[in-house]
Amino acid sequence: MCNATRDIMFEAVLDAAHDPDDIPQTTEPLWILGKRYTPINETNSIRQDIVSKLWFTYRKDFVAIGGSDGKTTDKGWGCMLRCGQMVLAQALINLHLGRDWLWSPMTKEMTYLNIVKKFEDNRKAPFAIHQIANMGVSEGKQIGQWFGPNTVAQVLKKLVKHDDDVNIAIHVAMDNVVVISEIRHLCISPSAIDYSKTDWKPLLLIIPLRLGLSEINPIYINGLKKCFHFKQSLGVIGGRPNSALYFIGYIGNEVIYFDPHTTQKAGSVGYKDTLEEREVDYSYHCKHALRMNMTSMDPSVAVCFFCKTEADFNDLCEKIKEQLIKPEKQPLFEISFEKPQEWQPNKEDLSALDLSDHSDQDEFEIL
Repeated sequence: MCNATRDIMFEAVLDAAHDPDDIPQTTEPLWILGKRYTPINETNSIRQDIVSKLWFTYRKDFVAIGGSDGKTTDKGWGCMLRCGQMVLAQALINLHLGRDWLWSPMTKEMTYLNIVKKFEDNRKAPFAIHQIANMGVSEGKQIGQWFGPNTVAQVLKKLVKHDDDVNIAIHVAMDNVVVISEIRHLCISPSAIDYSKTDWKPLLLIIPLRLGLSEINPIYINGLKKCFHFKQSLGVIGGRPNSALYFIGYIGNEVIYFDPHTTQKAGSVGYKDTLEEREVDYSYHCKHALRMNMTSMDPSVAVCFFCKTEADFNDLCEKIKEQLIKPEKQPLFEISFEKPQEWQPNKEDLSALDLSDHSDQDEFEIL
């Protein structure tokens, strides 16, 4: 598709979304999930990239979660659950359609529509708010109770194991350490056809971090910025105090983010054959960028990466070592081939730990 045709397809959405301040007109680089832009020359391309990402928000009037007396909206409590959905959805987009795939109001591609349907607000969708909230009970969170980054990561890790159609493995790196051997054990299995080769299961890597006490420590800002440079970047789950947000990039000292705190009516994209189905699809796309200073971020975050291939993972490990660990006095996290010896719990102990400790407490309360 030529650029002129593509621009026409996006015109209705991008013009309606136009805000003179949504993209600063500067030569300073702007990064979105591993892609670098020059805003003054690439404003429209930036808007196309942003609007193509799936944006999940509060919904209302869906089938009750937890029975007839359950919740029919997640307004006020589901913001972190929605951020988790956005990260997983972007991983699926990258896996099946590619990082450079672009959405338009005319999109009816079945691969795309099938991904969206996995997150619709009904009991059958594998990654619906219903499934996430119910699975949260196993992490000590009652339906309607807020999640932190740690909890939503652990819930997603469990949910992907129950959907045979999703060829993704999720690893949650504990104690600020990425253990390479654990990830290889999770993602690599000998080929049933040729035992000299291995099969790599695409990896969604989530690293929960605490980057300060009541506010983010400025010493970590540079490391956070570098994470958005990596081609494997899937952004950062986090927020500001009492409000979960999904950070997808940055410019200068400002992060670019999606805000789930908009309540929309639940519905289905179907095959986008009706006006109602098309409107539901439009509602999954944020029309303009939001920005905030990095120092305003809540210190509880989860940094996310997607490695489609083993080569992607090896490349990410090298980038982490060379750009995040060696140059920084205080790295965001460490990387180790084996589990550090000082770790006492075994794998079973780790899976049973209460993961709603320091990183989840008092961070994302009901608004």
